[in-house]
Amino acid sequence: MYHQKNNCVTIIVCYIITAGAFHTTAAFSRIPSRPADGDTTLYCSNSSAHMPDEWDAALYCGNGSAHMSDEGEAAPYYGDGSTRLTGGKVFTLKDCMEYALANSTDIRIQQADNDDRQTARRDAILAAFTPSISADAAAYSNFGRTVDPETNTYITTASFSNAWSVSAGITLFNGFQAVNNLRITKTARAMGISQEQEIRDRICLATIEAYYNVLYCSRLADILGSCVKTAEEVLRSVSRQEELGQKSRSDVIQAKAGLADREYQLTNARNSLTDAFITLKAIMFWPITEPLEIDCEEGMQDRMPCYAESLPDMSGPAGNRTAYLHGNRTVLTDGSKGDTTTGIIRNAIGFLPAASIAKGNMENARMELRTAKWRLAPSLSLYGGWSTNYYTYPGQKGYIPTPYWNQLRENSGEYVQLTLSIPIFNRLSRQSDIARKRNAYRRASAEYEQTVREIEAEVMRAVSDKDGAMAALSQAERRSEVQEEAYHLNRKKFEQGLISAIEYQTASDSWLEARAEELNAMLQLRLKHHVVDYYNGIPYLMQE
Repeated sequence: MYHQKNNCVTIIVCYIITAGAFHTTAAFSRIPSRPADGDTTLYCSNSSAHMPDEWDAALYCGNGSAHMSDEGEAAPYYGDGSTRLTGGKVFTLKDCMEYALANSTDIRIQQADNDDRQTARRDAILAAFTPSISADAAAYSNFGRTVDPETNTYITTASFSNAWSVSAGITLFNGFQAVNNLRITKTARAMGISQEQEIRDRICLATIEAYYNVLYCSRLADILGSCVKTAEEVLRSVSRQEELGQKSRSDVIQAKAGLADREYQLTNARNSLTDAFITLKAIMFWPITEPLEIDCEEGMQDRMPCYAESLPDMSGPAGNRTAYLHGNRTVLTDGSKGDTTTGIIRNAIGFLPAASIAKGNMENARMELRTAKWRLAPSLSLYGGWSTNYYTYPGQKGYIPTPYWNQLRENSGEYVQLTLSIPIFNRLSRQSDIARKRNAYRRASAEYEQTVREIEAEVMRAVSDKDGAMAALSQAERRSEVQEEAYHLNRKKFEQGLISAIEYQTASDSWLEARAEELNAMLQLRLKHHVVDYYNGIPYLMQE
């Protein structure tokens, strides 16, 4: 983003790269202040920022200083004067996504919910096909008046009894409620897996955005560092020309002002790089105080490869297709990626977790409505059991009880019970439940249709954004080339005294703006291409 005032362009180096993807939104807050001493270093592998004096070939560190290793390469530096290594691990974009997924608390929470759904699925299976069985045992001692089981008369004496029983029951028919519950739990389990995949996709996209923000800020710091060196050279040249009488004092002041502007912009770029790293670490669940080394050269070629080639239709032969395991579904995608909007929309509807979740909600609502209707039907249950008991009168003199095992055998009894329950009137509670379930099904159906429409719109928007990003990159490259040529011509004119310092500064600002726009357009195209590939059925982790 840029602000123009008095013919002088000031660059705001904080340019957030975002993608409008259907399944997630990512917002990053900025920390305006510089980090305090002792904060973690920000290190980009294979990236050298061209900065003046002690900043030459060094990278920005948490306390605003840099450290050079013995070999002359930039090394992580802390405010306490120490350097620490990251174990030699240089994180690529894929490494960052894998680390973020492995350490995400949102995924662990969703996995716990999935375990609950699996338990509910098991309970539904057992409730549908197995009986309930219980066993009871009781020991009873009585002092005083009681009924004699032998004579069925009341007696007054101490007695002791022991009872045993086993019972079982199973529902034979309850309006297919058990079967519908079985289907509901199956769909809920599949939805839980889709929800976990949705979280994974959201984390991957947020990691991509944060990673590209780091690349942008790092490369912009490189650009501004080279501009600082150029401004210093210009100041030295103008100062020398002033001594020779070829330049005026105002030209020197203007050159100093230009250098101050570039140093200020470079400081803002370093602060933005700090903030971008903090955001990336937060998304990855990387320890905030530990250094993170990423590959800043990944995808940062001098010229971004153009994705303008047309991509075949997804209706090609099955031999060109690739199967991806996405959540609990195996998604078949064309190996050539397909570029027809219809094909991408079809892939997105079958691939995105949001669509499967909305469809699962609709199916569950339909099953619950069917269950509510069948509750008006009678229910049939079967029960059976066995019981026995033992008794004696220890307080009665001369009483000789029947042996324990003989009593258990003689007093045993069995029963079988068949129960038919017919609902007649319960204040219309079942009818009210049917009305609520019908409305829930209508809502779920409308939400599924709305989700599909939103996916279609997002796919159209993503394809359009990618096409626009390709056009913007092409124009940004041409603009950068022209502005670079114009800058070098104006610099020669300025050295020869043919133009003023203000005109030269304007040319320099225009070139710097063009380079920043080209960098942003390149990363925007990469991000848009990731999103379109994702909609086309290729998970983020499987993209090249």
